[in-house]
Amino acid sequence: MIELGRWQRLRVARTKEFGVYLCSPKEPEDAVLLPAKQVPEGTSVGDELDVFVYKDSEDRRIATVHMPLITMDEIAPLTVANVTDIGAFMDWGLEKDILLPFKEQTTKVREGASYLVRMYEDKSERLCVSMRLYGYLRQDSGYQAGDEVEGTVYELSDEWGAFVAVENQYSALIPRKELYQKLTPGDEITARVIKVLEDGKLSLSIRKPAYQQMDEDAERIMALLESYDGVLPFSEKASPEVIKRELNMSKAAFKRAVGKLYKAQRVSLQDGKIRRR
Repeated sequence: MIELGRWQRLRVARTKEFGVYLCSPKEPEDAVLLPAKQVPEGTSVGDELDVFVYKDSEDRRIATVHMPLITMDEIAPLTVANVTDIGAFMDWGLEKDILLPFKEQTTKVREGASYLVRMYEDKSERLCVSMRLYGYLRQDSGYQAGDEVEGTVYELSDEWGAFVAVENQYSALIPRKELYQKLTPGDEITARVIKVLEDGKLSLSIRKPAYQQMDEDAERIMALLESYDGVLPFSEKASPEVIKRELNMSKAAFKRAVGKLYKAQRVSLQDGKIRRR
């Protein structure tokens, strides 16, 4: 059986001026064309070739020896070539771009931007890609709490946080309470595993451990002080909403950093304000 979206070894059934027809040894009557410009020199009837099968611009099955950027059952980053009324078309390394339908987008995509997608076959037997990855990621990463990982953000949720594909294959989440910087689908991140859930999914943080993050947070506060001419209009008792809006950090992290600056005599606390010394 010839399968769409996959590499397979097929046998040359017959040759034509415009290419060769390939078939599965078990189903010789079912054949697909490999265009002449891609046929290896010296190929003859009975030879076997490794090819990838997809559909051309006229919706006909076609074989190629060229390597696509994604195949069936794979998850990979692709770049948006253009956005149309039916969805976005993405460059996957072959002549005809592949469709990312609107209903399979987890955010509005931009031309030239890269997003993590998986390939699937739609009801019309066409190859398409989807940004909806949650149920297709693995849960057997082997990572442990404290490990550093790299991944790609593929979806954002106001309730849950940022969904991440670690190494583009393992299921992970940056919980909403850990989101102290703006992320968008397609962003590549380095994060720290804070917990491995019972089902194997990873809980991540993009902040360093408190003892390491404190120095960076302190310098961020000093930079904000400079922008306010040396006096912040709020203190360490400010609401979490104000702190997140101004500094993109939690109240606990803010208080730790202010305490460090106070002990180092770089700031003073008076009249409900933080002042540069």
